[in-house]
Amino acid sequence: MSEFGSTARPRRWIIASALTVALAAPASQAGARTIPYSTASARAVQPQPAPGACHARGSGLYSRPDAQCTPGALNPAVTRATIDATVCRAGWTSTVRPPESITAREKRASMAAYGDHAAPSAYEYDHLVPLELGGAVNDPRNLWPEPDYPVRAGFYLNPKDRLEGALKRLVCTRRMSLATAQRLVAADWVSAFGVYG
Repeated sequence: MSEFGSTARPRRWIIASALTVALAAPASQAGARTIPYSTASARAVQPQPAPGACHARGSGLYSRPDAQCTPGALNPAVTRATIDATVCRAGWTSTVRPPESITAREKRASMAAYGDHAAPSAYEYDHLVPLELGGAVNDPRNLWPEPDYPVRAGFYLNPKDRLEGALKRLVCTRRMSLATAQRLVAADWVSAFGVYG
């Protein structure tokens, strides 16, 4: 009998089990994909998809990027062997993050690609696979205009930011592999948030 008074498994356990099975499946199975590596420069404005070419899935704080436009991409400098010197080292992401002089132009073009017409401040130009999990630094396949809170007051984190922090803690304490965390976020961060967020 479960803690809920029946033999039925709690919903959180079912979702976690389904994600575990999906992530453990061999890469050769249908539906499995490999996230590509990218060396796109953080010091050069990267071309974005054509205006109107991309369509977010869902809406608001729990929307997900178009899987064709923004499937995710990885930084080849971040591997299982290098996490202590990269993503698990305090302050490391600030050493690789592109400057705003680059990302501001990319963000506007990415918003046009996604058909977003609100003010740029309504969006975070977000790394799908975050820098703190080894996401590509400045590749359009890993960046998209993520809807942000409409009003900012004090310290805030949107749901995806909370998930990223939780997954990084699991990776850096060796309770989850880097590759698993990357796949969780790239495949469907909303479902992963339901389990780990």
